[in-house]
Amino acid sequence: MPPSAPAPTPSPDASAAPASVSLYDARPFFEKALQFGVQQGLIGPDKLDAIRADAPKGMVQIARYFGNENLRPDLEKARERIVNLVSLGLQAASGGDLRLAAQALRDHSFLSRSKAGSDLLRALLALPEDSSFHASLDGAAEAARPPRGMAEWSLKSFADYQAELARRQPFQLEKDAAVWLAAHLGLDEEALEEAHTHAEAVIRSALLAIAMRRTEMPDWVDFEKMIVALRKKYRAAKARAAAPDAKPRLSSLRSQTLALTLPKGLPEAFRGVVQSVMRSVQSELPQILDSALPPRALFANDHGDHHAPLLGRYFWLEDMASEIAHHEQAVSLAWDAATGGNCDDGSLLTLFVCVAAGAAPRTVLTEKAAGALVRKMQKPGARPGFDAELARQYILNHAPAQSQGDYLDLWDAFVQEAEATLQSDSTYARKDALALLRREGHVAG
Repeated sequence: MPPSAPAPTPSPDASAAPASVSLYDARPFFEKALQFGVQQGLIGPDKLDAIRADAPKGMVQIARYFGNENLRPDLEKARERIVNLVSLGLQAASGGDLRLAAQALRDHSFLSRSKAGSDLLRALLALPEDSSFHASLDGAAEAARPPRGMAEWSLKSFADYQAELARRQPFQLEKDAAVWLAAHLGLDEEALEEAHTHAEAVIRSALLAIAMRRTEMPDWVDFEKMIVALRKKYRAAKARAAAPDAKPRLSSLRSQTLALTLPKGLPEAFRGVVQSVMRSVQSELPQILDSALPPRALFANDHGDHHAPLLGRYFWLEDMASEIAHHEQAVSLAWDAATGGNCDDGSLLTLFVCVAAGAAPRTVLTEKAAGALVRKMQKPGARPGFDAELARQYILNHAPAQSQGDYLDLWDAFVQEAEATLQSDSTYARKDALALLRREGHVAG
């Protein structure tokens, strides 16, 4: 055990005052507590004998746990570890009070104080190093070996332990708050871990969902609908504020548009962290409400020409079935708008011929429009006036997936029969092409 070493601290002006001396005791806390206990009569010979008997047993156990109990270097390192673990357990329990620490040594076994220090480190290392969620490793396999970092931390000081505890505890609090909010919206912690998200994003989305009176954590489709609804509400508020007698500030309009509140029943321990995230969401309202970017480009599009400004800051469930259904519904609605709801062969062929000719898509042509379209297709030039591939690509890009095969078959059969007539330069080419359009498509008289 190293002796106490005097550390002189000279005065800035040695002639003005005598030098002051402070003592720095570098001994482990266990050694200081033991010596104090002996000097004060708290620890007697029997307890000292018990410590001398327990220490070698503990050293062998620790050497075996971290390496090999038959190797001298591992045993020497185990001695450092057991003293450090006992010191950690005593100092944490006593708050640095030597009398309380000595009493603990008197009332408990040496090995139990080593275990107390080990338990503190295990609890520390079980705390998250950041606020992210990720799937846990196999529990049985992990239990069979020391926790990651245990070997390093079993040799660190109490000050290091306190600093790391202070760093990690806020992460745990933030994650616990996120888990509570997710559960409030019907989502468990396992789902968050599988999503590999982080606590702040979960809290942000939960606050948005609760403000929008949602009862479930949103998937992307619902999240996008929330943003669209917020923007619609905000635009309406701005329009009302444009009246001469009502001109509130934009910041006030944004706050009115999205009134964030703490959910009922939120545990007091989580209020601070949730309120902090709530202020952050409020600060992002200009981007959310005023941005010209569509929601996906603002929150999720990291493959386009610009980086999404709020990428990764909000969370939504990945529900591929829902997104596919939503996409198919959007495609179907867009196709219905393009065709006017007319999906008979004549209407579709008229539409495809217009596209192949590079004209505006229509499902019905007047006689005049049909004549203009034929002239365009048969006009001499370097570029063909009729390109069947344009219509094929149009079908693949815009038609509902379940109908694309039928539409391509319809179009290919038509092209095989009609392409020569539509592009003919014979004497009666125009009349033949118009007759073909009247027969196969829709030409209104």
